[in-house]
Amino acid sequence: MRLKQVLVILTVAGFSFSGCSINTKEPPPSTDIDDTVFAEHVRVLASDEFQGRKPGTDGEDKTVSYLVENFRKLGLKPGNGKSYIQQVPLVQITAAAAALGLKGPGGDRNLSFGKDFVVWTKRAVPEIHLAHSELVFVGFGIVAPEYAWNDYANLDVHGKTVVMLAGDPGYASKDPTVFRGNAMTEYGRFAYKFEEAARQGAQGVLLIHDSQATGFGWNAVQSTWSGAQFELAAADGYAGRAALEGWLQNDAARAVFAAAKIDFARSAEAAAHPGFKAVPLGFSIDASLHNAIRSFNSQNVIALWPGRSSHEYVMYTAHWDSLGRDAASSGHNIFSGAVDNATGAAGLLALALSFKRTDPKPDRSIAFLATTAAQPDLLGSQYYVANPTIALRQTAAVINIDMLINGGRSRDVSILGFGNTDLEEAARAEALLQGRESHPDPNAQLGLYFRSDSYSFAHRGVPVLYTQAGSDSAARGPAWGKAQIDDYFARRYRQTGDQYSPEWNVGGPVTDLNLDYHVGMRIANSKRFPRWYPNSEFRAAHHRTGGAAEE
Repeated sequence: MRLKQVLVILTVAGFSFSGCSINTKEPPPSTDIDDTVFAEHVRVLASDEFQGRKPGTDGEDKTVSYLVENFRKLGLKPGNGKSYIQQVPLVQITAAAAALGLKGPGGDRNLSFGKDFVVWTKRAVPEIHLAHSELVFVGFGIVAPEYAWNDYANLDVHGKTVVMLAGDPGYASKDPTVFRGNAMTEYGRFAYKFEEAARQGAQGVLLIHDSQATGFGWNAVQSTWSGAQFELAAADGYAGRAALEGWLQNDAARAVFAAAKIDFARSAEAAAHPGFKAVPLGFSIDASLHNAIRSFNSQNVIALWPGRSSHEYVMYTAHWDSLGRDAASSGHNIFSGAVDNATGAAGLLALALSFKRTDPKPDRSIAFLATTAAQPDLLGSQYYVANPTIALRQTAAVINIDMLINGGRSRDVSILGFGNTDLEEAARAEALLQGRESHPDPNAQLGLYFRSDSYSFAHRGVPVLYTQAGSDSAARGPAWGKAQIDDYFARRYRQTGDQYSPEWNVGGPVTDLNLDYHVGMRIANSKRFPRWYPNSEFRAAHHRTGGAAEE
């Protein structure tokens, strides 16, 4: 063999000749998500020391400090000028006492707070009183001209309290031609229903709880909407909100309909079809709230990993907050929020490490946004899109991370908010490279896309990808995987039982984060921005708010 051939072979094998020395340069570190690092971040963020990560508490201070410290250690730059922090002005409204009484057929009756109803107000005032406010069933409480739908047609609800169903008519009717069929639209959002009722002049708004339509039990209503509620501080005070908002427990609502001699099932069925007419229930309500009010600044955390071209960005988002403590409970009373959403915040830090290890850097820069006060009203992301530190038209896409349920690797990936943007094609391609299939969210009626920070950005025209592991467990099959997901939402979602365990199998979340990393790399190195599909309900918002031009 010729000497030249020998030298070529040795060089390819990793040897070089410079005075017969051997090249000992180590290979670059892996960009795969580090499962040990991820699990440790989840453990810390979900620990009792962080007190349930509630905005406006010591738990927030610890959480924000932890995120900033770790982003700084990784060498990421501040995302708000010289600061990693964006101040988010909030008002905390805590009802010290709530009462709700009904007057009507069969005499007066008082409902039990927590058991029969949960109410609050978004008005920062010491007291709320409703007196003799008539109850009217308004179906789904939706006004949607593009679907030729108006539940308030020829109806005056000024001073009245409207009662409505959760979700969308499409899912309830099982008719694919009604709205978007099984998939929830913007009109199924809880916030939309409250806001629309206020626009119509309603004094009170009560949603009838339905675990099939919402995906969570009454226990999650109690933990999420009892106690302190937050709202963005605004110069116009409480404009756009009814005096009283709340939930009626399903059996309690059915009892009211029965006392009024109105068939609940038949009324709900009629509400899911065009031509529904509102139904007066024959009852009026008296209600009162006594509130403690506190204003404070909460914090979004923003960090940047500059790419080779820093004027355009791919952003990863996750909310850091949970529900704090349940002071009324004995024993372990901390809403640790391990899955929801210590996994998301930990995912940001794990992704930041992977991007730090990426060589060469991607063309576009990578931004990481950890938002406050997402539960239940997405306030941190709402504030950010109204006051972005990176222009929205320079944000190529957002990849949202929320609730990475442990349980091992799945053979499938669910795309939430399916049918909106070609980011789905990138996710599908990366899933195939992982040996996984992708499919639309099988529980699209729950509208998780609209209940996470993904919605705040999509509503402003920024393309968003939000995926979750599917139910087909690689180790135990689809029946077992679905049972794990169902059990989480029934027993631990927004409950004190959502805790981290060293026994967790983080293989699933790590696989999902690896997919998010590679999708982000595709976008960061692409010559064009992701596109909304022509039939997306968010495409108009993209043009209306001056979204970046598609090249």
